[in-house]
Order: sequence, then C-alpha cells, then structure tokens
Amino acid sequence: MTFSAFIVPGQGAEDVVVATSGPDEGAVFTGTEDGAIFRISHDGAKVDRVAHTGGRPLGIEFAPDGRLLVCDAHRGLLWVDPAAGHIDVITDDVAGLPMKFCNNGAIGSDGTLWWSDSSTRYGIEKWKHDFVRNTRTGRLLRRTPDGTVSTVLEGLAFANGVTLSAAEDFVCVAETAARTVVRYWTSGPKAGTRDLLASDLPGYPDNIARGTDGLIWVSIASPTDPVVERLQQGPMALRRLATSLPDALQPKPKETVRAVAYDERGTLVHDVDVRPGDHGASYHMVTGVREHDGRLWMGSLHEPAIAVYDL
Repeated sequence: MTFSAFIVPGQGAEDVVVATSGPDEGAVFTGTEDGAIFRISHDGAKVDRVAHTGGRPLGIEFAPDGRLLVCDAHRGLLWVDPAAGHIDVITDDVAGLPMKFCNNGAIGSDGTLWWSDSSTRYGIEKWKHDFVRNTRTGRLLRRTPDGTVSTVLEGLAFANGVTLSAAEDFVCVAETAARTVVRYWTSGPKAGTRDLLASDLPGYPDNIARGTDGLIWVSIASPTDPVVERLQQGPMALRRLATSLPDALQPKPKETVRAVAYDERGTLVHDVDVRPGDHGASYHMVTGVREHDGRLWMGSLHEPAIAVYDL
C-alpha cells in the first residue's frame, strides 16, 4: 500500500473527482480556495488550471458531457467547462433567498441535480460557528431537469457530502456535526422517507462519493473531539462563547488521514486510517474522497495538494 501527495498551485484542494470519459478520462479535478479549478494527470506529473469560478469551489462532480458540476460556497451551483474555462451559474438561491453555503453535489442519470447547503446562517468563513453551535439549518436540495428547485430535507446538522445509490433509489447526505450519513429514499416502498445509512461515525464526515467499487466512501475530516461533543450539547451561550474566542483558543480539527466505506445496506466494508508518518503521509484534514479502480483519491480543506492511496 502506498500513499502519495501531488502538489497543486493553490491552498485547500477540498474535493476530488476522476473523469470517467472523454479527452480528460483518468484525469483528476479539484478546486482551491482562490477559486481555481485544476486538472491533474493520473500520475501527478502535469497540473493545469482549467477555470476560475471567482468564488470558493468545494464539491466537484464529473458530468457525462465532460462538464463539471461545482458547488461554490460563494457563488452557488455552477457548470464549469474544463475545455473552454466557461462558467455557468445554475442557481445561487432557493425560493428567492441566496444560499449561504453550497457545499457538495451529485448528478442523477436523468439530469436531476442534488446538493447540500450546509447552513442557512453561516458561510464557509464561519463554518466553525455552525458546527459548534449546531444550528441544524442544513438542507438537501434538488433541481429537476425542468429547472424546478426544491428542498428535500432540512434541519440537518451541517449538511455536507452528497451521493446517489447505484440504482438511484436513495440519495445520501452527510451530517458533519451529527456524525451520520442520512439516506433519503427517492423510490420504492420507502419513497419520501429518511433513515440512516451510517451513524456514530469515528469522526466528522465531509464529502462522500460512490466509487467504481460500488461502495459509498465517506471522508473523515477529523476524529471525534470530546470537547466539541460537549459544547454541542451545552447551553447556546457557551457555544457562542467558544466560537467567539480567538482562533488560537478554539477547538481545532485533529490531524488524520481517514476514510470509511459502506455498502448500500450500511455495512462497513473499509476503514482506511493512515497514521501521520505511515507510508510517508504528512497530509491531514481529508475532506474529499473518491475511489477509482482501486485507488483512493483525497482532497483537503487546508492542504495545497491532493493525495492518493493505493488500496
């Protein structure tokens, strides 16, 4: 098993996606905090900037037509053409109100778009406020091919990663603050209801994605923090105080390189936990994960690099 990191010329390569067809097949895409979208060759030897969103790209998905669906924390839901660098805003509001924190998405085979809005109170610059204060104002949103946007789930504890099952009979959304993966059924006898694919995760989930192995991979950005757990259950005055302290005194994500994988019944299949120093790993805060043909690609909210781990 080997672990490698490929440097990109920008901080915070938050999510990763592997192109599965077309001229970019096999290339890996990511977005950084300066608004850039980069294409990285499968061996990491070549890195090209293909677009600039003018915002903060987070979740990134590859569409069958070669475009990228990008969840931009500042600009909303975008189409990005990596060949021409063109940006199209799909939507930046829901029912006339601007989104605060567009985070991660998925594309249905019929063109339906699913994505998360992590909070209706705080944007990405104050993500800790929402996380520690546990506002539970996150949402799972849907845009049908006719352009209709609707809220599918609300009251989520920091809605984050989104992915579809193989049959598209359910959609999953990670609740970072609750350490769960919520499953919303789109068809079948449970249609319109929700349950949990996974709960009591070993840390705080971020982006999620279904791999070529059919499993649902969940990035673990940080191990469970007992201090944060107590704060989330404490009086709101205490939660406000904790997030009002200077940044140096606030709870911080613990360094880890970890991702877990579940089958569609919710059975844990893999727990990849690369300790600092193992296999040369010095990476941390994994927020994006993508399994592709036996390789696990990872992104990070803070690192100026993407990483790959051979399973």
